[in-house]
Amino acid sequence: MGSREVLGQAARLASSGLLLQVLFRLITFVLNAFILRFLSKEIIGIVNVRLTLLYSTTIFLAREAFRRACLSGAAQRDWSQTLNLLWLTVPLGVFWSLFLGWVWLQLLEVPDPHIVPNYGTGVVVFGFSAVVELLGEPFWVLAQAHMFVKLKVIAESLSVILKSVLTALLVLWLPHWGLYIFSLAQLFYTALLVLCYVTYFAKVLGSPESARQQALPVSSMTDLLPSMTRSRAFVNWEEAKLTWSFFKQSFLKQILTEGERYVMTFLNMLNFGDQGVYDIVNNLGSLVARLLFQPIEESFYIFFAKVLEREKDATLQKQEDVAVAAAVLESLLKLALLTGLTITVFGFAYSQLVLDIYGGAMLSSGSGPVLLRAYCLYVLLLAINGVTECFTFAAMSKAEVDRYNFTMLALSSSFLVLSYVLTHWCGSVGFILANCFNMGIRITQSLYFIYRYYRKSPHRPLAGLFLSPVLLGTFALSGGITAVSEMFLCCERGWLARLAHIAVGALCLGVTLGTAFLTETKLIHFLRTQLGVPRLADKTT
Repeated sequence: MGSREVLGQAARLASSGLLLQVLFRLITFVLNAFILRFLSKEIIGIVNVRLTLLYSTTIFLAREAFRRACLSGAAQRDWSQTLNLLWLTVPLGVFWSLFLGWVWLQLLEVPDPHIVPNYGTGVVVFGFSAVVELLGEPFWVLAQAHMFVKLKVIAESLSVILKSVLTALLVLWLPHWGLYIFSLAQLFYTALLVLCYVTYFAKVLGSPESARQQALPVSSMTDLLPSMTRSRAFVNWEEAKLTWSFFKQSFLKQILTEGERYVMTFLNMLNFGDQGVYDIVNNLGSLVARLLFQPIEESFYIFFAKVLEREKDATLQKQEDVAVAAAVLESLLKLALLTGLTITVFGFAYSQLVLDIYGGAMLSSGSGPVLLRAYCLYVLLLAINGVTECFTFAAMSKAEVDRYNFTMLALSSSFLVLSYVLTHWCGSVGFILANCFNMGIRITQSLYFIYRYYRKSPHRPLAGLFLSPVLLGTFALSGGITAVSEMFLCCERGWLARLAHIAVGALCLGVTLGTAFLTETKLIHFLRTQLGVPRLADKTT
C-alpha cells in the first residue's frame, strides 16, 4: 500500500475518531453537569480522580507499549506471533490491577465511609474492569492495523452512550447507591466494548466470501487465540524488545500525563471535594484537546509508522514517502498551532462565563476561572506536543526510544517536584503550571529530533510553526477586544450583558478564522484534500 493510500485511510480514521470524541465528550459534559446536582463533590472526586486513576494506570501500563510496538512498521509480519504478544497484556493487567488495588486499599487515605461508602468495592470493580477490557486488545489492534474505522466508532460510541444512560438513570433513581453506581457502569462499559469487537470478528470470520475476511491475516476465531508451535518462537523477539522499550517509556509518560492526579492521590494535597472541583475544571479545559488532538495523534501515528522505516535516515528511505510525511507533518503542526492559539486567546476572556453556566457559583467563584485560563495556555502546548510526539515516536529507532526514556525519567522526577512546590506556592493552578513546563521540554525534545531527521533533506516541516504577521496581529487584537468585553459585560450584569459578550467573541472569532482562511492557503488545501479522500475511498470500495 502506497503512502498516499495510507494517508487517506489515516484521514478517515482521524475524522471518524474526531466524531467519536465529540460524542464522548459532549455526553460526559452533560452527564457531569447532571451529576453535580444529585451527588456530593466528594463522591465525584473519588470516582473521577481516585478510581479512574486506578483504571487508567492499569490499562496504560498493561497495553500502551504493546499497542505502539504492534502497530509499528513492518507490513510483512507473522500475525500469530503478534497476537501471542498481545495476549500477554491480560496477565500483565491482572498483575497491575492486583498490585495497584492493594496500594489503593492499604497505602492510600481511605475516605470517610459515612461520606463516601463502598470505597473498597469501587477499587475492586474498577481494577477488574481494566482486566476485562484487556481481553479485547488483540481484536482492537487487528482492527486498527487494517483500518476498520466504523468498528471502532460503533463499538466505543455504543459503549459510552449506554454507560452514560445507565449512570444517569441510577443517579436519578438510586442516588444512595453512591460508588455502586459508577462501579456497575464501568464494568458494563468494558464488557460491552469487548463484546462488540468479539461479535464483529466472529461475524466477519464466519463469512468466507467477505472482502474483509479475505483481507485479514486470520481465517477463524481460534486463530486469534494464543498458539504455540515448534517451528517458530512464541513471539517475535524484535517486537518484544520494542515493546519493552515502549513499556519503560509508557511508565514515565503515564506519570507525566496523569501527574497531578498522582500528586493529589499520594500526597493528599487537596481534599476529595477540591479534587472533584479541580477534575471538573480540568475536564472542561481538556475538552477540545481530547476532541480534536487525541484522534489526530492516534490516527497519524499509524500513518507515520506505516510510511516511515525505523532505523533508517530520511535520505535512505523512499523519497516520495518522506516528502508526503513531511507535508503532512507541516500541515498538522499548523493546524495544532492555530487551534491551540484560538483556544488560548478566546479562553482567557470566556473562562468565567463557561464555568458559571456549567456549574454555577461553585465553579465560577474562587480559583475556578484562574484554573481554566491556565489550562487554555496548556491546551496550546498539548496541541503542538501531540503532533510532534506522534511523528517522533513513529520515526525513532529502538536505540533512540531507549535514550528518550532517560529524558522522560528526568521529566517525571522534575514534574513531581515542581507540582509539589508550585501547588504550595499558588494552589491548585500549580499543577497546570508544572504541566506547562514539562510539556514545553517535551516539545523541545521532539522538535530537535524532527530537525535532525530532515536536516539532510530538502523538506522543512517545522515551517508549520510559523504564522503570517497579519494572522498574529488578528489574534492579538481579538484577545484585547474580548478582554475589554469581559471587563464590562461579564458576568454579574445579567443575561443580556452575557449575550452581548458572547456576540463580541463570535464576531472576533469569525474575523480570526476568516483571516486564517485567507492567509494559510496551504493548510486549507490540505484539509480540503484530506476531507475529500474518505468520500473518494468510500465510492471506490
